[in-house]
Amino acid sequence: MSSLIIRIAQTADVGALAGIRAKSWGTNDYWLDRITNYLNGTGGPASALPQRIILVATMDEKVAGMIAGHLSRRFNRDAELQWLDVHPDFSRQGIGSVLWRCLAHWLVKEGARNILVNVEPDNEAARAFYTHQGAREMNDHWMEWARLDRYLPDWPEGIPGLWT
Repeated sequence: MSSLIIRIAQTADVGALAGIRAKSWGTNDYWLDRITNYLNGTGGPASALPQRIILVATMDEKVAGMIAGHLSRRFNRDAELQWLDVHPDFSRQGIGSVLWRCLAHWLVKEGARNILVNVEPDNEAARAFYTHQGAREMNDHWMEWARLDRYLPDWPEGIPGLWT
């Protein structure tokens, strides 16, 4: 993954991000609106606090994936992972894991100790991924990382472009 770059999303990225989200659910237009509003802070879950971020992964200057998260008070937890998607052309290369680790570190830096993610009960691939990353089931639709700050590895080093 020598050409992997993780950076904060910009308005110019929304089209590519919508295209990736639409590959798994919804339409491109639906995701253009949702991602734009989330990025601008004008949309998102009612429980979302203003602190939010979308990170973009690029490989060889192509958008390979994205992750979004925000601080929250849903279920008395500190934060939520909103979306995580990797383009099918780049799947199974560890990009999702790197994106997750970068988001988790950002959320912890913002004060989160526990993080939620909403996962459909029949989405076995996502549940397996999140379990591998340390999440546990709360109920049929929610998984969480409790006390994430205690077991996160050191800050991701050597990821070009991180936070630029």
